[in-house]
Amino acid sequence: MDYQEKHRKSFIRIGEVYFWTATINNWMKLLMDDRYKDIIINSFRYLSNAGKIDVFAFVIMPNHIHAIWRINDMNGKETAQGSFLKYTAHEFRKLLLRENPALLRLYAVDASNKLHEFWQRDPLPIHLYSPEVAYQKLDYLHQNPTAKHWQLVDDYINYTYSSVRFYELGIKDYDFLKDLRGEF
Repeated sequence: MDYQEKHRKSFIRIGEVYFWTATINNWMKLLMDDRYKDIIINSFRYLSNAGKIDVFAFVIMPNHIHAIWRINDMNGKETAQGSFLKYTAHEFRKLLLRENPALLRLYAVDASNKLHEFWQRDPLPIHLYSPEVAYQKLDYLHQNPTAKHWQLVDDYINYTYSSVRFYELGIKDYDFLKDLRGEF
């Protein structure tokens, strides 16, 4: 059996750098509200401080996130990316219960292990095996807010929920960021 056949398509090898995309279920724009973006930032920070992940770059879009990261270790019995998705989903649910219970119904599922599902299954990991591929993904990630479909800002350097200012201006707005340029 081929190595890839043994694992889900979302499988990530510990110690390798990946471009990773996770999407909100049904492409709903839950992440338009900055409070939900802050939940993602807090999870990145916690897992990074615990040594479970290294975050090299990210952007949080209205209905998905892109990250360039390395998983360093399991988080107990679960993968670090699994912990990230689980924690953020729990926090999204708590916030919706408090602020907008009607919207919570849009994420309801009929499953034995959960009542709501915020993230689509099988986030997409792309192994970054060379500097050329890594930097192409870094540029794509940072320019995403100015893409024709989104137009969230006029200049991508002004998008707050991104690592772009770290790479373009040397300003480290997020204490958990590590420099991708030293990895290849």
